[in-house]
Amino acid sequence: MDMTDKFYDVVIVGAGVGGGAMANRLAATGARVLVIERGTYLPREADNWSVKAVFHDKKYTTAETWRDRTGKAFNPSTFYYVGGNSKFFGAATVRFRKEDFEDLEHEDGVAPAWPVSYDEFAPYYDEAERLMGTHGTAGEDPIEPPRSGPFPHPAIGHEPEIQAIADKLRVKGLRPFSLPIAIDRHEGGACIRCATCDGFACKLGAKNDAEVRLVGPALKTGLVDLVLETKALRFLTDTTGRKVTGIEVEQDGHRRTINGDLFISAAGAINSAALLLRSANDAHPNGLGNNSSDQLGRNYMAHNNTAMMAVNPFRKNGVTFQKSLAINDFYFANDVKPYPLGNVQGLGKLQGGMLTASVPFIPEWLMDRFAERSVDWWLMSEDLPDPENRITLDSDGTIRVNYTANNLKAHRELVKHWSRVMRSLGYPIVLTQKMDITVSMHQCGTARFGDDPATSVLDTNCKAWDLDNLYVVDASFLPSSTGFNPSLTIVAQAIRTAEHIAANVLRAEKVA
Repeated sequence: MDMTDKFYDVVIVGAGVGGGAMANRLAATGARVLVIERGTYLPREADNWSVKAVFHDKKYTTAETWRDRTGKAFNPSTFYYVGGNSKFFGAATVRFRKEDFEDLEHEDGVAPAWPVSYDEFAPYYDEAERLMGTHGTAGEDPIEPPRSGPFPHPAIGHEPEIQAIADKLRVKGLRPFSLPIAIDRHEGGACIRCATCDGFACKLGAKNDAEVRLVGPALKTGLVDLVLETKALRFLTDTTGRKVTGIEVEQDGHRRTINGDLFISAAGAINSAALLLRSANDAHPNGLGNNSSDQLGRNYMAHNNTAMMAVNPFRKNGVTFQKSLAINDFYFANDVKPYPLGNVQGLGKLQGGMLTASVPFIPEWLMDRFAERSVDWWLMSEDLPDPENRITLDSDGTIRVNYTANNLKAHRELVKHWSRVMRSLGYPIVLTQKMDITVSMHQCGTARFGDDPATSVLDTNCKAWDLDNLYVVDASFLPSSTGFNPSLTIVAQAIRTAEHIAANVLRAEKVA
C-alpha cells in the first residue's frame, strides 16, 4: 500500500500495545490516522503452538542482529508483527504500585519518582484494563494500589494443583492472589485454557494482545489506515528543527516519504531510540529529542528475570494453564530482607522441548520427565536506571545494547528464598535459568518522561521536549522499570497521551 500520496493528521510507527492503543483512542477524534508496521499479520496456524517451531526453529522471532556492549552479535527475542511483542506475551496486565510512582529505595540504589502520581494515573489504568479485557479480583493482592472498582472480568480461577499450592502458601503466612490476566476467558469467550499461551501466539485469537484488542477495533472504525512491511528509517524535520514534516520509510525495496501533522513513535524502547538516533540532522546532531538532555537511548532497563522449575519427582503435575497465581509478599521491604526483592508469578506450563532449546546438553526425555512433575514460576525483580545502560547505533547502523545488569543481589535473594519455599512444599529439585540480554520483552526506559528538559527526553504527555509535534508512546517513557510486566502501563499512558492530544492538539488545529 502506497501512502505517499496521502496526508495524515497523525502518523504512528509501530502496531504494538503503545501504537495500537494510540490508534484505538485517536480513531474516535475523527483524525486521519496511519499506523506503520514493519512486519505483517502473524498467521494463525498449527505452528503457533509448536514448541519446535517457536523455541527451536524460532520461526516467528526476528532474524535481525543486534550487538551487546562488547560487540558480540545476538538475535533478540523480539517480534515484528501487528500486535508486536504482545503476540507472545503471557497476558499479565498488572498495575504498578502507588509506591512505584515515588522514590523507592532498593538494595542497589533508588528507583526514581515519576513526574506524575499514581492517583493521577489511576483512571487511565481503569480504562486500560477495560480495553485489554483484564480478569482479576480486586482487593486480593496485599499491596494492591487504590482502584475505583472491580476488574472488568472476574479472575479465571486456579486449577486444582495451583489451588493446592496457594492453600499451602497461605498456611505459611504468605498472601497469594489471582494474577490479573488479559485473555478471552468468560462466557462466550474463545479461550480454551490451553498450555500454549505464555510464550506462544494464540491461533484462536483468544489472547488479548494488541492486535486483537487495540489495532483490530481501531481499523474497524474506518478512520485508521494500516500499512504493513514498511520499515521506518528516520523522521524528517523542517529547517528550524522544531517540527517533524515527514517520515522516510523503506517499502518494497524503495524509500518513500510519508507526510503528516503529528508523529508518534511506538516501535518499542529499543527501536524507538534507534529511530530517533537515525533521525539526526543539522538541527539535531545527536538524534531527535536529544539536544536538551543527552538522555536519548540512556537508562535502558529490562528487569532481572528468572524462570524456575520446581520438581516433585514422585508426583505428576496435571495443570494445563498455570499462569493464574502471583505472590507480592516480597515486592517491598519484607521479612526476608529489608529491601524490595520482587514479584513471583506463575509461568506458562513448561514443556521439555522448551527447556532443551536453551539447555541443549540435557536430554529432552529427561526434561520431559521434569516438566511433567514440575510447577513453574517467573521471578521478576526491578533493575534500576543507569545512564550508561544505553542504546546506541554502530557505524554500520546496527543497534548496540550496552547493558550491565544491576540490583542483582536482591534478585538472587528472591530466587534463593523462593527455592527454599518450593522445597518446603515438597519440590526437592529446583532448576533455574536467568534470562540474558537476548530477552527483550520488557525493554523500557530509553526516552524517559519528566518535568525537566535537562534530565528527560519527553514531557509528562510524552511529547519530545525539543520538538513541537513528536511523541514517543511505548515503554521508552518509563523512568523506572518497577517489578511488573509493563504492558498495561504502556496502554494506560497511551490513553492519557491520546486524551491530551485530542483535547489540546487536534482540537486546537481544528479551531485554527
